[in-house]
Amino acid sequence: MYEIGDYVVKANNGVCRIDNIQHLDLPNTDKNRLYYLLVPIENKNAKLYVPTDTAAGTLRKALDEAQAWEVIRTIPEVEAAWITNDKLREQAYKEAIHSCNPTALISIIKNLYLRRKQRSEQGKKSTATDDRYFKLAEDNLYSELAFALGKGKSEMRQLISDAIRAKNISEDLDVSTAIR
Repeated sequence: MYEIGDYVVKANNGVCRIDNIQHLDLPNTDKNRLYYLLVPIENKNAKLYVPTDTAAGTLRKALDEAQAWEVIRTIPEVEAAWITNDKLREQAYKEAIHSCNPTALISIIKNLYLRRKQRSEQGKKSTATDDRYFKLAEDNLYSELAFALGKGKSEMRQLISDAIRAKNISEDLDVSTAIR
């Protein structure tokens, strides 16, 4: 069980602070059921209620600074989630976004980067679906890393590129651009 003041990640809402643990006094709700009151760090006016008894499937503790640096360190080792079937690929994108798992997000970002590059080489534009999931995955990943590192989300692309270059990652796989 999480505590008031903890930071958690919720799919489609990013990093949230637990502001309260309370019963809801609303019609058609179980008055004995406890809920986390979440406030997204990127939208302090929003309030989300998540039942404490189902939170394990929808929330996870936000990364701390050490964990964020470990995620960045392992980016070159994460494989792209290459799926040729369009429907299966979109389903994998949805699952990665919903999981809020940084490694899954990196895998999707790499895949989408490679698809963009491949389509560009064929004289084709990126698809709207690919663009939408690329932005979602990138926003989710960068938001959490920025939170954990105390940085702005806009700084994350450059910070990741610099960190990867500083580790002298192989020039054969230009991961710093693959994460863009």
